Amino acid sequence: MTEVVPRPLKQEQLPASDEIMEIAPGVLRAQLPISIPGLGHVNMYILEDERGVTLVDPGLPEKSSYEVVKKRLDQVGVPLKRVHSVIVTHSHPDHFGGAHWLQADTGCDIITHEKFRVFWDPSEPPDADIDDVEMRSKPRMPWDAPPWGGPGMEIPWKRRARIAVTRKIPRLLRLPTPTVRLVDAQHFRFARRDWVAVHTPGHTADHLCLFDPEHGLMLCGDHVLPTITPHISGLIRAKDPLNLFFESLDKVAAFGPQVKLALPAHGNVFSDLAGRANEIKEHHVGRLQRLRDACIELGRPATVMDMSTYLFSPRSQGGMADSETFAHLEHLRLTGEMERTESNGQYQYILKD
Repeated sequence: MTEVVPRPLKQEQLPASDEIMEIAPGVLRAQLPISIPGLGHVNMYILEDERGVTLVDPGLPEKSSYEVVKKRLDQVGVPLKRVHSVIVTHSHPDHFGGAHWLQADTGCDIITHEKFRVFWDPSEPPDADIDDVEMRSKPRMPWDAPPWGGPGMEIPWKRRARIAVTRKIPRLLRLPTPTVRLVDAQHFRFARRDWVAVHTPGHTADHLCLFDPEHGLMLCGDHVLPTITPHISGLIRAKDPLNLFFESLDKVAAFGPQVKLALPAHGNVFSDLAGRANEIKEHHVGRLQRLRDACIELGRPATVMDMSTYLFSPRSQGGMADSETFAHLEHLRLTGEMERTESNGQYQYILKD
């Protein structure tokens, strides 16, 4: 019997380290443990200045995670009361979660992009730019059947119940309340330096990077990761999420050698941001070609679930794989290469003649 040798973990999948690393003067990297498939930690950056510290992406909305946030501050000798600001790069729980506790305990500012909003927030407005009426008519629950007709995401029943209750009683969501909402290209000062807000939608609609031109640092959240590619969901409220992501990759790549160090939310700090952004773009261009080839091979209209098997391995199949496949198929439809029809409540795609 052939022994199955596990694949080595990618940087982003490694468990959180207790080590605090100095990235640049006044910029420290700490790691928080997270329990999310495919990820082992989130990088929380600690940026020091004369007022105290700013924290970037302080982990999950769980008490146990918040205890680690406080432990990391103790490790660097910073009292909790010295936290004056929290920056949240985007609206995923492993990034915004600890901000609620910090805001409650310190009264700190919460800094986000102006579009920051979690996907189950009942106050989320419809987006008129989306041409699927079902997608823009009302906020979805994560386990709801998606518009392409496949199964909803598999969510443990305890988490389902928690989300269902908190939608009716929003204060139980423990969401942070942003006090500063940045717009693209806005300048903002913290950590004794000026930063420039860089709106990078794609992974989420509200994704925010921050660039320090003096020292060449780019806080890049999940937008560009060192060894894995961020999930591009077909369910974010945008007409063509993949095209948004491509434009955002081009946007950060255009900074070129101005960026000396990229500070991702998972994995190690790296130097060639433009090169890595272009690699990720080429990865998705290759996936688009795989879908074109699949259409030719099948020779018939195919569902999102059919097409997902051409992009993802059997162990990766499921709601997230289908969602990313849908984003790619919709990109091909919107660029005029594919047609979409509907049969038995399911979208089907085929190459145009």
